[in-house]
Amino acid sequence: MIAKITKVEEGYIAKYERHFHHSVDSVWAMLTENDKLSQWFSELRIEDLKKDGVIKFDMQDGTFEEMKILDFKTNSVLEYTWGEDIVRFELSSEQEGCRLVLIEKIKQLTDHTPKDLAGWHVCLDVVQALLDGETIQSRKQLWEKWYVEYVTVLKRF
Repeated sequence: MIAKITKVEEGYIAKYERHFHHSVDSVWAMLTENDKLSQWFSELRIEDLKKDGVIKFDMQDGTFEEMKILDFKTNSVLEYTWGEDIVRFELSSEQEGCRLVLIEKIKQLTDHTPKDLAGWHVCLDVVQALLDGETIQSRKQLWEKWYVEYVTVLKRF
């Protein structure tokens, strides 16, 4: 399901909602344990998992960008800076698993925004596949499909 994008006073909100047939603990581990995190977002590494802690982004050129953890509640909330923006994961239990909401607070739309939105979309697809014991054959092909969708959606803003 495509992210819901809305204009707000401070910029834009992109909200993804997914329902997993897996426990909150299992999904939380995908977000916060480096061995699992690296399977779906190899550039990210948790350095200090707590409020005011640090997540590092490997820029693939020998440098790392430090992202500050703004909000943290074990098995429930992980929010951190993402450049000028903010990314927030919220988890809650459901009868048949859990609900994950990914919110990206975007200050300004740029040519890169649909790339990021498609990227988060594919990341969530990959998390789902990993949890289900499945493999996504071509992340690039999937990303290209969603990139076109997000370019179209953002034209209305």
